[in-house]
Amino acid sequence: MARVPSQPEKHVVSRIGWLRAAVLGANDGVVSTASLIVGVAAAAASPKEILIAGVAGLVAGAMSMAAGEYVSVSSQSDTEEAELTRERRELSDNVEYERDELANIYMQRGLKPDLAREVALQLMSKDALGAHARDELGISEAMTARPIQAALTSAVAFSVGAAVPVGAVVLSPRGALSLVVSLAALCFLALLGAVGARIGGASILRGTLRVTFWGALAMALTAGIGAVFGTVV
Repeated sequence: MARVPSQPEKHVVSRIGWLRAAVLGANDGVVSTASLIVGVAAAAASPKEILIAGVAGLVAGAMSMAAGEYVSVSSQSDTEEAELTRERRELSDNVEYERDELANIYMQRGLKPDLAREVALQLMSKDALGAHARDELGISEAMTARPIQAALTSAVAFSVGAAVPVGAVVLSPRGALSLVVSLAALCFLALLGAVGARIGGASILRGTLRVTFWGALAMALTAGIGAVFGTVV
């Protein structure tokens, strides 16, 4: 008789939806806003102009992230719903064919024919649509698209990330503004990479280096453009 684990295993797959939106939002917030601020500062703008640019970038970016996430995840949700509606109709029209189809999936995964048919029969007797959604269509509860959750998570995360370089503008002396903003942004990116990797169960060092490198590159390029052309691109 198989032993039942005393404690259920903890997996991070259920966090993928909100984690992706949160990490993307915060990373985009700090990188885009810090790059904007550093670029404006390199163009010899006044502290007031730099602060206005940073706040404008925060607001516009948060709204853009929310709208973009909502539209893209809504499209995914619509596709999933359409697939489930079609599968529900197919189950109603020809349940035997659908049972054989599910059994074939299990046989391709290594089960013997008799066992595969028995598994398909038992799973479909409990929740036919759920079994086909999970094993045929690849749609599960943990991976289901949630447009509002993704939009709100992205907007809040972007605002948090963008607030770091904006706050650095307020607190830093004028002569060291670009340096303070860059250091604050890089420190936050390193923290963000480490936290994201930790929550997602990935390598902390790899996650930290990845987001810090690309953030530093973005700020360096924007600063160079601001210095050369004297304008924000």
